Amino acid sequence: MPSAADLLSDPEIAQAYEDVRSDKSPTTWLVLKYASATSDSLKLDGTGTGDIAEMTATLGNDEAAYAYVRMKVGNDEYSERTKFVFVVWAGPNTKVMRKAKMSFQSGQVKQVIRTYAVEIQTSDKKELDAATVTMKLRRAMGANYDRQRSDY
Repeated sequence: MPSAADLLSDPEIAQAYEDVRSDKSPTTWLVLKYASATSDSLKLDGTGTGDIAEMTATLGNDEAAYAYVRMKVGNDEYSERTKFVFVVWAGPNTKVMRKAKMSFQSGQVKQVIRTYAVEIQTSDKKELDAATVTMKLRRAMGANYDRQRSDY
């Protein structure tokens, strides 16, 4: 198995990660995909300045990918916070061997994409819906004023 350095050797990946992290950059997401069907090397497949729906549209049903997304979460403009989401995508038609390798390789990707509030491993684009992800981020933040507590 290649090391994390080999797997993620493209300098564009580190730059894209820094761009997504920076409030000064308009880049809000990045997607990493495998260089080919048989390769374990990842390449920067794309970046964008839109929301999570824009990123999700780049994920194919027969491919594996890793994504990193910047999102704003808050109850109002005064409590808005920037949070990051790490996505491990294995489309519903992804080959079994690729899925098996991903469990190991996602750990290597995390050596580069280190800072995030939630990780979502999925093969269902519904789990990447903005409202669903925002709810996961709010839960990770602790306070959630959108739902009633029944455990008092």
